Amino acid sequence: MVTKQLLKGLPEDADLRRADSLAREIFSDIANKWALLIIEALGERTLRFSELRNEVEGVSHKMLTQNLRMLERNGLVERTVYPTVPPRVEYTLTRPGRALRGVVDGICDWTHAHLGDIEASRSRFDG
Repeated sequence: MVTKQLLKGLPEDADLRRADSLAREIFSDIANKWALLIIEALGERTLRFSELRNEVEGVSHKMLTQNLRMLERNGLVERTVYPTVPPRVEYTLTRPGRALRGVVDGICDWTHAHLGDIEASRSRFDG
């Protein structure tokens, strides 16, 4: 976590340690499994809702909708509606969303690199 020294001079909204900070609200929004999986699934592509739902195995219609709205509200996903019948809606990552995807890729790489260690630890812990 960031040290107090590094946070000196930053606005209160940037302090993750403060319960009322904007930074913590944003962190809370994006640090959930569905948001991270949606960001990873979109990658450099543009997907329709049904395509995205197929990519993120196990996500319900409701959870996908809620997370896409949250990501759009935070400026990480762009939603484009085409005036067709029925309406066609597509989702793509914005510039900040693509930057966050780099972080998500790092988390995925870390998971793959340490999967064996974690499995061994779980095995020892669970007996």
